[in-house]
Amino acid sequence: MPAASGQPRPVRRRPKNRRAMIAATSAEAFSTLGYHGVSMEEIASQLDISSTALYRHYPSKYALFREEMLRLSSVCLQAVALPAGDSELPAADRVRVMIDSLIAASIAHRRSAALLRWQGRYLTAEDRRELGAELAAADRGMRALLAELRPELSEDSNAVLSQSLYSIITSIGDHHVTLPVKALNRRLHAACIAVSHGELPGPVSVPVAAPPPDPGTIFTPDLLLRKSIELFHERGYPNVSVEDIAEASGLPAPSAVYRYYRSKGDILTAAFRRAAKLVSDAVGPAVASSTSPEQALTTLIEQYVAGSFTERELTFVYYAEIGNVEPAERTLLRNVQRLNVEEWARLLVAARPELTAAEARLLVHSALALVVDLGRRFGSAHPACAEVHVAYLMRTVLFG
Repeated sequence: MPAASGQPRPVRRRPKNRRAMIAATSAEAFSTLGYHGVSMEEIASQLDISSTALYRHYPSKYALFREEMLRLSSVCLQAVALPAGDSELPAADRVRVMIDSLIAASIAHRRSAALLRWQGRYLTAEDRRELGAELAAADRGMRALLAELRPELSEDSNAVLSQSLYSIITSIGDHHVTLPVKALNRRLHAACIAVSHGELPGPVSVPVAAPPPDPGTIFTPDLLLRKSIELFHERGYPNVSVEDIAEASGLPAPSAVYRYYRSKGDILTAAFRRAAKLVSDAVGPAVASSTSPEQALTTLIEQYVAGSFTERELTFVYYAEIGNVEPAERTLLRNVQRLNVEEWARLLVAARPELTAAEARLLVHSALALVVDLGRRFGSAHPACAEVHVAYLMRTVLFG
């Protein structure tokens, strides 16, 4: 029907790259809010299309999620594969080429990188195996090059350094520090080269921790929070119910949980506040007891690593479940996290005046990410990835 002006109504044409637009938008949404925090309707709304149009491309939200997860793992695998013309280069040069390729891929997919880092648990078992196979192949490629560069390394130390490089490079998906691409490349590259040449301490004997004393039937609010964190870590926040929390805490009924928290979301928020407090409370005493910025940072590193080894589940939840925190609380927690990082960065700039404030924040985020990533892969009892090794790697990232 003609418009009032007599001109024909413009015809909206389907973009030729619609599927790519859907992929980019959904990956960023899943990365920010998690698989369970996003609906197909919300993705369609962001694309300004109907849900029906979206379903023409993907039969379900899971199909879209799965495709993006496997696409990102394929990007990682392709980044490790060196161009044919570089195969004759010395090992040191090939390691540099590989690091730069991975950095370029990470920057190109920065808005969706957290999807691959934290959401894999929501794939089906079969799809997790496929994802794991691709990531394992990428890791083998990295380790093979490191073995050529550093033939003296043990297999365990090689694996620790390989995981550290991936962690540094992909950690940019967990924060919003803004740097020009050249500066971002330069600082990530320098940190990776320092780590790839790092002299890790030798394996240490990790004592087997004594089992905690049996609390019997004594209930405390802290027990409820601790059991909740364990469940969030094991199953993922969306897959844990208040009934699960009540049972794990030894409460007689789910309603008993509400005597202490208004909702399951309040429990998650309390966990985040606890994690943030552990970091912020350490800054003042570390600075007061130190005679230099380097010493203060070294003290903070040791305390952070020790605390993370003690609270593995909390450290993981703090990174993986931020998308499930209520928006208002998420903003407050992000501000607390930002202030904590800025305190570390301020000390780092004092120790390394050549760094800008943004570059220092980037390195702090990279160092902090190492702790959770190494913990996920090696746990707390691996002789080649004990507290002394993780602290050494954090110092290497920060101080170069």
